[in-house]
Amino acid sequence: MKKQLTILSLEQALALPYATQRMVQHGWRVIRIETPLQDGGVNAGDPNRYIGADLGFHDLHSYFIAPNIGKEAITINLKKKSGQELLLKIIKELKVDVFMCNTLPIRHKQLKIDFETLKQANPNLIWCGISAMGPNYPHIAGYDPAMQALMGYTFLTGETDGKPVPCGIPVIDLKAGDEAFTQVILARMEHKSGGKEIHISMAQCAASWLITALPQIEFVKKDSELFKRSGNEHRSFIPCNVYPTKDGMVYLAIGNDAQWEKFTSQKGFEKLANNARKTNAGRMLEKEEIYREIGLMTRRFTTSDFIDFCFKLNLSAAPVNSIKEVADLKWVKDTVLKTILPNGKKVNLSPPASCTDFLKKNHYTLKCSPRMGEHNDVIMKQIGLKESEIYALKKEHVI
Repeated sequence: MKKQLTILSLEQALALPYATQRMVQHGWRVIRIETPLQDGGVNAGDPNRYIGADLGFHDLHSYFIAPNIGKEAITINLKKKSGQELLLKIIKELKVDVFMCNTLPIRHKQLKIDFETLKQANPNLIWCGISAMGPNYPHIAGYDPAMQALMGYTFLTGETDGKPVPCGIPVIDLKAGDEAFTQVILARMEHKSGGKEIHISMAQCAASWLITALPQIEFVKKDSELFKRSGNEHRSFIPCNVYPTKDGMVYLAIGNDAQWEKFTSQKGFEKLANNARKTNAGRMLEKEEIYREIGLMTRRFTTSDFIDFCFKLNLSAAPVNSIKEVADLKWVKDTVLKTILPNGKKVNLSPPASCTDFLKKNHYTLKCSPRMGEHNDVIMKQIGLKESEIYALKKEHVI
């Protein structure tokens, strides 16, 4: 029987929980570590536990649910030597394959969670850490909105004459999580003895996605030609933009001259065509007028009718859907992940990036996100601790 991979993750917020959630979706065992409640405290562990809609459980609010379904949860006070020793014992006794964290790099050695320390418990351990800018900048904290500002995403997003704004979802968190997931898989494929140390920089991940923006610096003649905020229009392909319909808005994406010719040869759209607009470069010079003219034409259609019209021409068009409308799309409903809350209510969350065999076998349903320290007793017994030893750890606030 194939061994189930075991991931031990000192995680909070979104970037790393998203990475380990992807591992859960492949049937890997993920045990998340959090800091236990201290005397006089109210909230402990992952701050995201206390964000979003109140579900009737102090440590289980809505924002925490989706990235953490299917996981187990324990608490360890890693500021205490006994907590650090406990971590090594867990890695050794559970034969942990991967240790992950998204702690500031400056704290790795302070908490004894660095690669050199932990591989004493498993010489073949894969160690993966996510941080704002990697170990060369160990003091810098990283939160997605600030990272979007730092890396130019906010500068590029928004209306031309409006304020810069971040993207509507935490794209840098999610990109960093995907990169951590990918690098762990690659490390597993390498089968190297001696383990592997992986550092994921959120800033590096974000910079890698500037593949259509950063290279411009080398190719433009003046700074005014560099990318700037452009609202809904595509910066390079004309006339990709949002247009009004009788009952909503559509995005029409025309990506080459042949598609433009096909579009403008249709009855009612011939007036858009002229010799100057035959090429993308020519359309760029008249883009504002083209946007205005197309908008006048799309207003004659319902959203559905215009999309059907475009599909028949093999042109790319889509309604500007609300999130509720996205949730109602058939393929989303067919693959959405589900869980059952502690109160017995079954809820839909979001689809996985890929429909794994493990998810199909489990009908896309995973157990609810764990409560704080929910699996302390179970896992402490799995590593051979007696009831009296577990009680002592609790009394000393180690777990």
